[in-house]
Amino acid sequence: MWGPVVSRRVALVSVCAGLGVFAGSCQYDSFCGFVCPEKGILQGFSTISGVSSIDAFFGAVIDVSAAAARTDAALRGELDAIGVGLGLEPGSSGGMIRAKIEERVEASTVGGLYLRYQPAVCTTSVEVAAVAAAECDIDLDAGEVAVTCEGACDIDASAQADCAADGSLTCVGIAPGLQCAGTCTGSCELSLPATCDGVCRGQCVGECSVVDTQGSCAGACDGDCTGTCELKAGGTCDGACQGECAYAPPGASCEADVQARCEAMAGADVECRGGCEGRATAPTVAAECEATVEAKAKASVDCVPPEVVITWQWSATLVDDLEGQAEFRAWIGALRGRLAGLLAAEAQARALVETAGSLATAAEGAVKDGIEEVRESGDLKSAIGAGCALAVLRDVVVILERVGDDLADSVGGAAEVLIAVGG
Repeated sequence: MWGPVVSRRVALVSVCAGLGVFAGSCQYDSFCGFVCPEKGILQGFSTISGVSSIDAFFGAVIDVSAAAARTDAALRGELDAIGVGLGLEPGSSGGMIRAKIEERVEASTVGGLYLRYQPAVCTTSVEVAAVAAAECDIDLDAGEVAVTCEGACDIDASAQADCAADGSLTCVGIAPGLQCAGTCTGSCELSLPATCDGVCRGQCVGECSVVDTQGSCAGACDGDCTGTCELKAGGTCDGACQGECAYAPPGASCEADVQARCEAMAGADVECRGGCEGRATAPTVAAECEATVEAKAKASVDCVPPEVVITWQWSATLVDDLEGQAEFRAWIGALRGRLAGLLAAEAQARALVETAGSLATAAEGAVKDGIEEVRESGDLKSAIGAGCALAVLRDVVVILERVGDDLADSVGGAAEVLIAVGG
């Protein structure tokens, strides 16, 4: 195994030789006046080579590593909070937390918990992608970079017609009493008995999973519900939606006071505002910068905790125990909030693991493509910088492997908890 000094010198000599630069008379410590930086990517420094595309790639690796550390801490924090609420010590494994949850649920319910939620919504910043493209490709200006979104994003009124033609236009509005011909998130006032894909509060013509002290339904109804249907995780509403309604417009545009969203866009001519729920790309960027731009955008992704609905049926021991019911409800209330945070952090963790894999695959090409630029320029300083970049490629692999390893345990723990609550 080469030592760090020897491996760097070999890399430098190799690149310089490829450029036709004579390096034999230069000492490593003052390699013709140029030396590699003392601090490198393992210490959080990305300016290694002086070649924009290569150093931008190193910056993406550092950004993904930092985002992974934050996400791992968020996952572990939610797991610890759930475990402490069950009498466990911080740092307990996902298996231990799962066993405690199952023990408590089995003693308090019949048939376990019924968990319902929409996937966490994760948005990637279009602005971050544009800046990343300009940092990597010196021929681009951040203000002129066109970033497209393969997914969904908010759009201006001027882009609605293009979205309606090339993709799927969705209108999102909040209007009390709105007859929602789409998905309602909030409460649905049912004028007639109807199915409720949420929590039925009123009368249930069928079996209700949770009955309150007044004898009314306060849980999942397996028949028709009369009263209010709480759709915190979103669902269809056969009545008046009191909350957020997402629907397809009858024409090619949304009303003036309604938010317009473009879903699953097929065209590249629809510009997004702010965030992209999906993959943000810059089609005009150089090929060696594509992985860098996507990784930097993913490192800044923000996942919003989803609404979580948990319903159940009381066990024989608690059906008449009002104090025990109140205690269990309080525990469920705290658990619901923690699960929402866990789902958001898990979604971000999975995105980062995937991004780390993509960066690892692109690493050698990103550096060698940058070296090709140097070879064409014949610049000695750039040649030395390219050699420094080659010497730290192994550090890139170490960092990206660590991202997956650090997140694996926490993601596994989250999976154990979700299994325990019926996810």
